[in-house]
Amino acid sequence: MATSAASVERRNFSIGTVLSRAFGTLGSNPVATFGTAFLFGALPQLLFSYFVRADLANAGAGNTLAVIVVSLGSYALSLILSMLVQGGLVRATVAHADGQRASIADCIGTGLSVAVPLIGLAILTTIGLMIGFALLLVPGIILFIMWSVSVPVLVTERIGIFAAFGRSRALTKGARWKIFGLFVLMTILVWILYAVIFALVAAGGIAAFAVEASSGTLSPTSLVVSTLAGTLVMAFWSVTQASLYVSLSDWKDGPQGASLEDIFA
Repeated sequence: MATSAASVERRNFSIGTVLSRAFGTLGSNPVATFGTAFLFGALPQLLFSYFVRADLANAGAGNTLAVIVVSLGSYALSLILSMLVQGGLVRATVAHADGQRASIADCIGTGLSVAVPLIGLAILTTIGLMIGFALLLVPGIILFIMWSVSVPVLVTERIGIFAAFGRSRALTKGARWKIFGLFVLMTILVWILYAVIFALVAAGGIAAFAVEASSGTLSPTSLVVSTLAGTLVMAFWSVTQASLYVSLSDWKDGPQGASLEDIFA
């Protein structure tokens, strides 16, 4: 036990390494990473926004029940899709860390193969975080950090949902302040990305946005911009969380010798 603790101390967990691996994965395999985020995440949300929100606008602003149902449905869809994107992009990130390259078919296949447990994990995570944030802000943040790599754990180690929560808690122990800092930095980067994209669009289409806001409908430009931003953010966030898992696993357990065939068999 003492030898194991000493070896962990000699190894280093670095935010820079996490981000470097994440950007390396995105840059070296853009088709698989951004393609998975688009097909699994941004495209379904685009179709949902285009058809469902248009029908809701036609139904009239006074239909409160319809608004509630659509809002809940939108949240549930976003949650499920984001989990599937994370599951698929774990494959791409682990492959990059192993010096290999995953195809978009590999990523989609991985996400679909664990779709049911990922949805269950998403539901339990949401319930836990809602309770944590309802009590006070701090418990919710602590739970979020403790469970931050539960998705990559479930995908790569193929263990049960509750075991994935426990494994994530064990991996993040001793590095939670750094992980908190990482997520703050990620949030800032996402804000900057959204600000740049929408500022560029708004600079040339303020009138169009005004008409859109008054009519309650989404213009083609807004749909394209939202889809682009959603694809970029989903890919970045999911790959970074998978990279965080790889770094924590290497830090706690040492570099893994298992091949991709063994992991994703």
